[in-house]
Amino acid sequence: MSVAFRRDSDEEHREPRFELPIPAGANLVTAAGPALIAARVAELEAAVAAATGEDRDALLRQLRYWHTRAATAEVVAPPADDEAGIGSRVTFRLNGATRTITIVGHDEANAEARIAFAAPLARALMGTGPGDLADFQGHSEAIEVIAVENH
Repeated sequence: MSVAFRRDSDEEHREPRFELPIPAGANLVTAAGPALIAARVAELEAAVAAATGEDRDALLRQLRYWHTRAATAEVVAPPADDEAGIGSRVTFRLNGATRTITIVGHDEANAEARIAFAAPLARALMGTGPGDLADFQGHSEAIEVIAVENH
């Protein structure tokens, strides 16, 4: 039989599915981090049990990511009083606007006000305290730290 008449399987034409990328470096989390990761694992395990086909494969891929993150999580002790670090809530002024963010682990970050410790803004703030000025995005003393709360 000629190759022209052979039916290729659907699998031959699909893009390969790679694992979800794990952020480089240590998996540092706040004290709340392990519970947040465990909740995500439980949610995905329930979804996997109910899913079929490609949906199930995608959920299993996510579940492998979260199992890895749970196994590698390292809880970081809160920083010294009045020093910004992982777990700190920092109020600062940047470009005339006052903002408050919380510095957290990669998997604890969200779009609102929780940023990962590896983000440029978090890196600029870590180690600062109230009244300090920090360089940011190539500008000297671009950030003025107003307050730091550690729990």
